[in-house]
Amino acid sequence: MIAIIDYGMGNLRSVEKGFMKAGVDAKVTNRPEVVKKADAVVLPGVGAFKDCMRELTNLALVDAVVDSINAGKPYLGICLGLQVLFSESVEFGTCRGIDIFRGKVVKFDFSVGAYGNTPVQSPILNPQSLKVPHMGWNEIKIQRDNPLFKGIPDKTYFYFVHSFYVVPDDASIIATTTDYGMEFTSSVRKDNVFAVQFHPEKSQAMGLQVLRNFGEIVRKGL
Repeated sequence: MIAIIDYGMGNLRSVEKGFMKAGVDAKVTNRPEVVKKADAVVLPGVGAFKDCMRELTNLALVDAVVDSINAGKPYLGICLGLQVLFSESVEFGTCRGIDIFRGKVVKFDFSVGAYGNTPVQSPILNPQSLKVPHMGWNEIKIQRDNPLFKGIPDKTYFYFVHSFYVVPDDASIIATTTDYGMEFTSSVRKDNVFAVQFHPEKSQAMGLQVLRNFGEIVRKGL
């Protein structure tokens, strides 16, 4: 059984229905004991990083997530579920994350040199014309082999809704990147941890394929 963590934020039912359509057994829960007994964990969410961490802490779900990851169980983070894996976010002041990965969560800033980024030289993605949040369809560039993207071609489009993105200290965990005024990390993977900035549950057939692939990872093992 895959546990979809309910901490009071995000479109949990859409994620649950997405797994259902993909033929994968997943249940929504806010109980730490259920999360710890599950075969895998999914942490979705939209909203503010600080609110997410507060609710996870209040519900005693942080330790349940960390224990599951440390036990080698597959983890899938979606949107906020990606961001909270990192050391800290600068959203509304610095807030500590779960710190599975070293790095920061920062806001889109298209000025030259912001956070060490270089704006993309593209007439389509002119930084001066881009809006924050980044909302809508955009393509991913696959950086390395990843079972989560089995059967998904490079430059496939997925649906994004976010104003902040992750900047990993360790570039080797970057699974895909996406251009939006600059090139940012749109998914990561290390060992049993998979996490994406886009929303597979909103990304039609290719999004369902991501959820189906995660189900296969859980069923067959890494």
